[in-house]
Amino acid sequence: MFTYYFKLGLRSLSRHRILTALMVLTIGFGVASSMVTYAVYRATARNPIPWKSSQLFVAQVDNWGPNNNETPPGEPAEQLSYIDAMALQHAHWAPRQTVLYPLGISVIPDEANRQPEGVNSYAVYADAFAMFDIPFLYGGPWTANDDNGRAAVAVINRDLNDRIFHGQNSVGREVNLEGHLYRVVGVMDTWDPQPMFLDVVNTRGFTEPVEVFIPFTHALDQRFVTAGNTNCVSDPGVGWDNWLRSECIWLTFWAELPTPAATATYRDRLRGYAAEQQRAGRFRWPPNVRLHDVADWLDYQKVVPQGAKVSLVVSVSFFGVCLVNTIGLLLAKFMRRAQEIGVRRALGASRREIYAQFLIEAATVGLTGGVLGLLLTAIGMHGIDLVFSPQIARLAYLDPALVCLTLAVSVVAALLASLYPTWRAAQVQPAWQLKSN
Repeated sequence: MFTYYFKLGLRSLSRHRILTALMVLTIGFGVASSMVTYAVYRATARNPIPWKSSQLFVAQVDNWGPNNNETPPGEPAEQLSYIDAMALQHAHWAPRQTVLYPLGISVIPDEANRQPEGVNSYAVYADAFAMFDIPFLYGGPWTANDDNGRAAVAVINRDLNDRIFHGQNSVGREVNLEGHLYRVVGVMDTWDPQPMFLDVVNTRGFTEPVEVFIPFTHALDQRFVTAGNTNCVSDPGVGWDNWLRSECIWLTFWAELPTPAATATYRDRLRGYAAEQQRAGRFRWPPNVRLHDVADWLDYQKVVPQGAKVSLVVSVSFFGVCLVNTIGLLLAKFMRRAQEIGVRRALGASRREIYAQFLIEAATVGLTGGVLGLLLTAIGMHGIDLVFSPQIARLAYLDPALVCLTLAVSVVAALLASLYPTWRAAQVQPAWQLKSN
């Protein structure tokens, strides 16, 4: 019977081409607008490391106090000073931990005809690679001994390895960073978590993939200044040493805490550290600390752009208007066939069969509208960068999951829109139709 009703639906659609075209266009444009904005929202609101996000935590310690104009009332600063970051790093209360900050360094190619190129780079500790589940194509991370020895080593990503070493295994070779040679110990495989959770404060969650990692200790030796945000509530003075001793914030601290018990213990220790600083006279306010896991940190930082949320609401509302119009078109189309329905009922068709026939016909319209919606969605993907930044636009794409979702939404929406028109069609009284005709 499904095939029979499907053929009836196709025949009916071909007889009422203008109404059918209007319904297909309405559903197609409505679902396309929703899917394009949903693709952006999905890209910005996803969990970048779902299998581990509940075990990775950002630590905050209030070293400015409540009487400052830089932070929301009652909240500590987003980053840490060098004093606090090093205190937590040396305390080693977590199985794995790292301090990190972005670097503004360039790679200097060996070829004389090539210009130096800036690379997206970070200074971290060796634990960072295991903490963030960074995959390797060649080699691996440096060791804790390299951290302690302030070694000139580097981990580069696959794309940089292709550009400099033509895709060969470059482990053991040297790369020139800012005029200093670094021994390559590992080449990362494709690793581009989005949002970029490890440095939300500086990137707002969206940036190009990290190309180079070097040891935090070596970066300090080279006095590499941060390429990210720095905030000070007082003048730090002149010189690198004064900068490190200041209360300026510019570092992010991550800790891996595998269990809720470990998290509770770490939070208590963090609070105890702040209390010690208060007793020592450095802090003149009660302990104010925070510990955010990845999902909480992204939410706290409001990583999802407001524009993505507004666009999604507007597009879904537009889709709702399209469905209301579809209801009217379906109602007009179905009621035009009152004579046909009356004859079918007189010949023994039940209301259930009328429901089945018209619902299948509506689903056919929805599927056709979904195919049109897919084409419009694919076109819309190329215009996302007109509304959002390139870093966000590149994350929205038409994948098999979105294709299936587009078709499913179109069919389900058409079925929902057809419920009232189908009910009205099933109420047609065969005696009245036969008598009037």
